[in-house]
Amino acid sequence: MSKVIYKTAEQIEQVRASADVLSHLLGEIAKVIRPGITTLSLDKLAYEFIHDHGATPAFLNYQGFPFSLCISVNDQVVHGFPSDYVIQEGDLVSVDGGVNLNGYISDSAYTFGIGEISEEAQLLLDVTQASLQKGIEQAVAGKRVGDISAAVQDHVTPYNFGIVRELVGHGVGIHLHEKPEVPNYGKRGSGPKLEQGMIICIEPMINAGRGGVKFWDDGWTVSTIDGKLSAHFEQMVSIQKGQPDILLSFEHVEKVLGKK
Repeated sequence: MSKVIYKTAEQIEQVRASADVLSHLLGEIAKVIRPGITTLSLDKLAYEFIHDHGATPAFLNYQGFPFSLCISVNDQVVHGFPSDYVIQEGDLVSVDGGVNLNGYISDSAYTFGIGEISEEAQLLLDVTQASLQKGIEQAVAGKRVGDISAAVQDHVTPYNFGIVRELVGHGVGIHLHEKPEVPNYGKRGSGPKLEQGMIICIEPMINAGRGGVKFWDDGWTVSTIDGKLSAHFEQMVSIQKGQPDILLSFEHVEKVLGKK
């Protein structure tokens, strides 16, 4: 899309309803994700859950993508294909999904640490999720995209983790990918102005090593250039005056995982 699509209050509530289905889906995935199951089984769960809630998977057949979820394991950053891969103790598994409910689109990602993970992996998860929250704090009317970008970057940089630059957050709601783009690096006060009626996805993609990535021959999967771990968290925010309106929360995931 070449320009921002501003949503009415009614449309925002429709997107919120779509996001609620997706938020519950992530909670269902949290209940079953464990060593010994395949990533393809999670994709099947998602397909059935979304249809059972009167919606369709927003990712399935999007520009030819053949699955309901992107599932990216360990050094895969995003857009991984569900497969017969059996999840192992210590893996990092990013689950990225989208829902189309009555023509309104939601999009979110959560990276799960499977069983006992390394200290580095836990730090990567913690820093990436915290950087997302720092970005969300800036997502209010009157600020600029660069304020979000800088908040993410400023939180990550002291840890010497790599920030992926080739992939960015985006507008969402009527289409899966809309303007504006929302990078995870940048300068405060720069970029498009955030205005009421925008809905954006903020999604830090942070690597344990270098920020560089490589693109696979399948046309979709993206992995770290040095084979080190990557983490990815994504939430949707409606731009309002005063404070961010988070349309998609991780509450159902975190209830299952025992987080506050």
